[in-house]
Amino acid sequence: MRRVVAGFLLYSGVTAAQVFEIGVSGGRALFRGNNANLGTVLSDPASPQYQMQDGFRLTFRITFNQGRFLGHEIGYAYNHTSLLIPAVSTPVLGGVVTTPAQTVGVPIHQGFYDFLAYATPEGTRARPFGAAGVNFSSFFPPGTSIYSGNQTTKYGFNYGGGLKLRITSVWGVRLDVRWYNTSKPFNFLNQRGRLNQLEASGGVTFNL
Repeated sequence: MRRVVAGFLLYSGVTAAQVFEIGVSGGRALFRGNNANLGTVLSDPASPQYQMQDGFRLTFRITFNQGRFLGHEIGYAYNHTSLLIPAVSTPVLGGVVTTPAQTVGVPIHQGFYDFLAYATPEGTRARPFGAAGVNFSSFFPPGTSIYSGNQTTKYGFNYGGGLKLRITSVWGVRLDVRWYNTSKPFNFLNQRGRLNQLEASGGVTFNL
């Protein structure tokens, strides 16, 4: 009986230090340099490249802070991004036909888990943190929807950090910077390397 009581008191002490958060953030999904290149339009490696383009990002997060300095986070993000199809000149009988460049919508749906490590203990108003975890990114070609089943899903990892500020006992704000690293989608010609996406976002949190 004493062990049961002691165990209950220990469990109560641990759970009292645990905080549940719900967060919503808006920001940008950013792609830079060769990391944004998805492959070439023609078989020639020197031909123009398909490129991922920046866009708006909306992120929902659920955070479970365990103990004084650690936490776990799962989330979903919608990225309103696009694909740049470059201009291509093709030789034909009697001349050259040029197809103009165009940008088409290619939204990305992401799910992720992150382990969080805080620089300050639970209860502190300002809490800088580092994050690292795993994620999947589903890329939807133009003209498809989340219900079509035509998405290309890639898996990878992410890392970064941020800052949480408690404004009231239940409301707060957060800033996040996160790198998402996945395989490149669509299997275009001469595709090399991995796709790196940068999240820069800010939002609000509701703390329980």
